[in-house]
Amino acid sequence: MRASRLLSLLLLLQTRGHMTAPALAAELEVSVRTVYRDVEALSAAGVPVYADRGPAGGYRLLDGYRTRLNGLTAEEASSLFLAGLPGPAAELGLAEVAANAELKLLAALPPEPRSQASAMRERFLLDVPGWYRSGDDVPHLSEVAEAVWDQRPLHMTYRRWGPAEVDRVIHPYGLVLKGGSWYLVAAPTGKQAGVPADGPADGSPRTYRVARILTLETLPGRFARPRDFDLSGFWHRYAKEFRERMYTAEAVVRLAPGRGELLAYTMGADVAGAALAAAEPDPEGWVTLTLPVESLTHARWLLLRLGADVEVLGPPELRTLMAEAVADLAKIYG
Repeated sequence: MRASRLLSLLLLLQTRGHMTAPALAAELEVSVRTVYRDVEALSAAGVPVYADRGPAGGYRLLDGYRTRLNGLTAEEASSLFLAGLPGPAAELGLAEVAANAELKLLAALPPEPRSQASAMRERFLLDVPGWYRSGDDVPHLSEVAEAVWDQRPLHMTYRRWGPAEVDRVIHPYGLVLKGGSWYLVAAPTGKQAGVPADGPADGSPRTYRVARILTLETLPGRFARPRDFDLSGFWHRYAKEFRERMYTAEAVVRLAPGRGELLAYTMGADVAGAALAAAEPDPEGWVTLTLPVESLTHARWLLLRLGADVEVLGPPELRTLMAEAVADLAKIYG
């Protein structure tokens, strides 16, 4: 533990150039007295650490001195893929590892690239969840991530949409962060270790929302991950198929001029963009669009947000739903 702290102290001085004892203590989460002892230990080991006296004093390394102890561990190298995502890294239990990897990487860079890297970190931030929406509560995420990495089978109790709860034994292949929610891509194995299967175990990967895992147990042994499995390719195919399954109906509408951006905000950029690309405006600038929708009830809720900028032409059932909603609003507002 102390050896790791001494290395961190050395890399902090090498990266930042000059730091006070209280600043070092805050970074290392130790007392100032411990910093004094660690600096003495580095000096005794031959590291040229110098103390500047006075109100602006602190510690620095001899100009030009650079340590070669900046190799990354396997965990730190893996965490670099999340080094720019402090929130997700923390959820995966890699916050400290990612911070150490970033520190080592900065220390290994020459001055100019190091300055650019620091500026990049200071000026760009990725905030994954959408507005007015927080990320999922994922208490089992760290254990799931370990099983994905170590290729360990899992037994979980999973809550499907609705009240149904099922038991599954799965081989976890990968994790995906989408819109602030974590999804696990895994293959169900069927009955194992006395756990009943809840469906056919054909070995094909499926997607599970990690927040819906109620209980989780890592099982003994390891599984062989299919060599031809591509997580990115699977996810893109799954997302495309999900969108196609989600849209079970169509709505035909007239949209007022200049309301394409509002339609994209309401219906989604992909849906609005495809519909608008296939439409021609009439002499007044209105366009007739065919929009895929999840259901007529859901379409009514979305299209009401557009107010008088949209007119529903069909199907007749949806037009009736819109008329009833407008009549109800008229009763309220007179």
